[in-house]
Amino acid sequence: MIITVASGKGGTGKTTVAVALAMSLENVQLLDCDVEEPNAHLFLKPSLTEQHDACMPVPAVDLSKCTYCGLCAKFCAYHAIAVIPPSSSDKPGTVLVFDHLCHGCGACVTLCSAGAITERNKAIGTVASGSAGHVRFGNGTLKIGEIMSPALIRKVKAMVEAGRTVIIDAPPGTSCPVIAALRGSDACILVTEPTPFGLNDLVLAVETARELRIPFGVVINRSDIGDGAVKEYCEREAIPVLMEIPFSREIAASASAGVPLVNAFPHYRDEFRYLYGKIQKL
Repeated sequence: MIITVASGKGGTGKTTVAVALAMSLENVQLLDCDVEEPNAHLFLKPSLTEQHDACMPVPAVDLSKCTYCGLCAKFCAYHAIAVIPPSSSDKPGTVLVFDHLCHGCGACVTLCSAGAITERNKAIGTVASGSAGHVRFGNGTLKIGEIMSPALIRKVKAMVEAGRTVIIDAPPGTSCPVIAALRGSDACILVTEPTPFGLNDLVLAVETARELRIPFGVVINRSDIGDGAVKEYCEREAIPVLMEIPFSREIAASASAGVPLVNAFPHYRDEFRYLYGKIQKL
């Protein structure tokens, strides 16, 4: 089973839940797909045995073969190529490639009948894997200045080990990186908090999970602050509340020190095993 832990906004306790769930189960793998700000390793402190660059293909243009037909630019959905044809014999044309906009779809290579476009690999980040006790671990780190996090997230998800329960720590929000993390999941845990911001972004996350047709439930963190609007929304929408974690200075202090919730408070291991049972019923 692949379980993705997501949230409509940052700071809800998504990584806290993902790490605690992974540490409470056997035969489990945790993949940190929050590649712009991976932090699960700060709690698990894994021993990393493999690390390598993650690359994506981007176009390389041979101007000596280019006919400046403009098909590549016309059909690029992301406007990653601009063709400037020659204006005279002394003003040669050129083709501009904007690597940061390229999604590596390969359409330009396929369309170029002159064979002027090939692909080169561009490093967008790193992927690492290892173990922390009985938990298999993997994560990705996007290079500073790069924006194609979905491509790196797919590289991290390629490390899924068949036969294990896989926990994916997704990026916050509801944009393309979250979609990349959610795709292919068997179930989703949406972590929220009982505040107006928490409710607003939970509604967006629920719409995303429903659009992808992934069974989901909600974990309410810091459940005894704010108001009851989140619970009322879940009841109204028939969304199961899988677990509630109370607001606690001690829990916050342990998280700040990089101590996993189930290590600081061992009784939570049974709570998260019970949570896993509820997820299976989804």
